[in-house]
This record gives sequence, C-alpha cells and structure tokens, in this order.
Amino acid sequence: MMVIEIPKEEREQLVKNIQGYFMDERGEEIGDLAAGLMLDFFLKEAGPYAYNKGVKDAKKLLQDKMMNMEEDLDALKKPIHLHDRY
Repeated sequence: MMVIEIPKEEREQLVKNIQGYFMDERGEEIGDLAAGLMLDFFLKEAGPYAYNKGVKDAKKLLQDKMMNMEEDLDALKKPIHLHDRY
C-alpha cells in the first residue's frame, strides 16, 4: 500500500482546512483527532487516484516536450546535396 507522507506543517494546515470545512458547510465543530483521522482516510482512499492522475499528466507533458524536441532537432538538419561528378 502506498503511504503519502505530508510534512508536519502541511498536515496541520490540512487538518485546520477540514475543521473549517465542517464548520462552514455543516455547522459542526470537529477536533484535531477527528479531522486528522478524516485526512488519513482520504489520503488512503483518494490519494492513489490523485497520485496516478499526476503521473499521467507528467507523462503526457514529457511526451509532448519530447515530440517538440524531435521536431526542433529535425529542423536543425542541414540539407545534403549530392553532385554527380562523373
């Protein structure tokens, strides 16, 4: 199973964001533990989907760049003129 590591400061911010969401959308106050457990659940369940989407997007970006690079390199080729000397 893939484990997504989040730096402490970012995790704390995400926990606060979850708490803010519950307050704004549901009018409920949840504690740090509940918000942290919810974050862990979403990272475990949705994290791989988001990760795979990022990999897919990066792959397409690199493929596009390689295609452009090949075209750019082909454009640098010098024409070769063959002359009949005999």
